[in-house]
Amino acid sequence: MAERSLPLTIEHPIAPQIEWSAGMGYRRIKAATILGSLWLGVAALHLISWGYIIAWAIASLFCWRALRLVATRVAPPPLFVPPQTYPFISLAIAAKNEAAVIANVVANLCSLDYPADRYEVWAIDDRSTDRTPEILDKLAIEYPQLQVLHRTDSDTGGKSGALNQVLTLMQGEIIGVFDADARVAPDFLHQVLAYFQNETVGAIQMRKAITNSDTNWLTGGQRAEMALDAYLQQQRTHSGGIGELRGNGQFVRQTALADCNGWNEETITDDLDLTIRLHLTGWDIALMPYPPVGEEGVTTVKSLWHQRNRWAEGGFQRYLDYWEPIASNRMGTKKTIDLLSFLSIQYLLPPAGIPDFLMAFWLKHPPLLLPMTASLGVALPLWGIWVGLQRTYRQAATPAIEGDRRPVSWVTLFKQTAIGSLFILHWLIVMPLAIARMAILPKRLKWVKTLRQDDLSQA
Repeated sequence: MAERSLPLTIEHPIAPQIEWSAGMGYRRIKAATILGSLWLGVAALHLISWGYIIAWAIASLFCWRALRLVATRVAPPPLFVPPQTYPFISLAIAAKNEAAVIANVVANLCSLDYPADRYEVWAIDDRSTDRTPEILDKLAIEYPQLQVLHRTDSDTGGKSGALNQVLTLMQGEIIGVFDADARVAPDFLHQVLAYFQNETVGAIQMRKAITNSDTNWLTGGQRAEMALDAYLQQQRTHSGGIGELRGNGQFVRQTALADCNGWNEETITDDLDLTIRLHLTGWDIALMPYPPVGEEGVTTVKSLWHQRNRWAEGGFQRYLDYWEPIASNRMGTKKTIDLLSFLSIQYLLPPAGIPDFLMAFWLKHPPLLLPMTASLGVALPLWGIWVGLQRTYRQAATPAIEGDRRPVSWVTLFKQTAIGSLFILHWLIVMPLAIARMAILPKRLKWVKTLRQDDLSQA
């Protein structure tokens, strides 16, 4: 096959002009309105004679959507065609108090199987109070590709602000973002470029693998959860729905970032927010299942609680911020239906279960939403974890990231699926509380550092 250049600097022909800041006010009022309407609607269904018929009709519609999703065939990954000139790639590591792990990720990213003069690594010290700044300055002497940006107390915007600040200094046509605990295979950039051969792809997300999945039942549950997430992303993108960014291991065209005006500094989940912006400006997001990006799973209940509350609040926040362009179908019909379907399943169904249970208990009849909860909240995740884990184990091993992958037994697969299915039930608690907090409290959730295993061992 002939060599060619990648279509990296194209201007997207259908990118609409959007005033991004227009919809970001009154989040508390919007959240309260949605939550109040949801609870009143569920309560009303219990009080009308047609309530069960309506509830079953809605459940049937969602189950039909889920079956179509499951039946979607996933195409094989694209093949890498070596370009005439390798594009320049900029890799960013946002680090705040990451002394325990920062040296490992820098060494990993500065030793890739990619032309050394065609990529750079930027480490952003976001006002660390540990030895992170000192370590990075020493590493910059050791690795020519490493550039270090030290943020000051006057710099704001959190991780999004840090990425926007370094974006003005980067030379890359493609921008990659990694967490400080990331691990990648040496040749992974070749497969990244394979996805960008498609002109409609504005960003890709590497599949996330939990490097410490054997530590305890929490990390084992996160391994299964990441397999579920990869399964759903593949099914959604191949059925015409949306792909989503997950922060660690995400790559974006520089031109696509320009369409989105960079990262949103008014959100606590920059990746989920950028996901919506990219789709609203006409870009697609692809999932790259192999090779994955490794990261540590949280090992304590407290860390898990902080992490999942941040994810829940940031995930719901984007619907509040961008509801007008979403409702006006700027993404296209297939993507809009897909997005609203997962809004209902992920964010609205868990809090709707509270008035459903209370009304069922008061009126002494079965919950109306039980069929929907059983099929979409239990059966679909169970199937997704099972298939997602199978896909993970079928792929070639990456020993440095996921360990030495030998053929897995059905017993092990069943055990991991069972652990994962129980693990994800925590969302039934996290989601209603997060949305209720957004509707009641005036302040948004603050960022809390995820503790690494080395942090815990040194404590």
